[in-house]
Amino acid sequence: MEILNVYDKSDVEKITSRISKLTNETSANWGKMNVSQMLSHCNVTYEMAFEDIHSQPNAFVKLIMKMFIKPGVVNEKPYKKNSQTAPQFIIKEQKDFAVEKKRLLDYIEKTQSLGPQYFEGKESNSFGNLSSKEWNNMFYKHLDHHLNQFGV
Repeated sequence: MEILNVYDKSDVEKITSRISKLTNETSANWGKMNVSQMLSHCNVTYEMAFEDIHSQPNAFVKLIMKMFIKPGVVNEKPYKKNSQTAPQFIIKEQKDFAVEKKRLLDYIEKTQSLGPQYFEGKESNSFGNLSSKEWNNMFYKHLDHHLNQFGV
């Protein structure tokens, strides 16, 4: 799997080009979410990085996540189809496609403009302090997984 650089303008253009191919009618190749829910689901990662709206796990859960979940999230191996997700990522309600798409594109642009220096050593709600490369891998792998899920 090639990991694109979410801090690099040309790589971000490749990512946003894929997102621009999505429509409200785009259907999933696997999984339970519709396209609007998927966009909202992808926004959660950025909400956790930029907003203070999601609760942090307690110290014990965070330790377990850091030890057992983090390595698979921040490495360069793609996620498996229908992988289990954390509760805050489960989107059951219907979402507005245009709103969620714009939010995601805005978050991606913000990430790119802030650059790797902003993310170096930045704390993750679930995994503790991450390097800018680990943040990059986490952001890109999650997006790539779900864009593949919807065939773009």
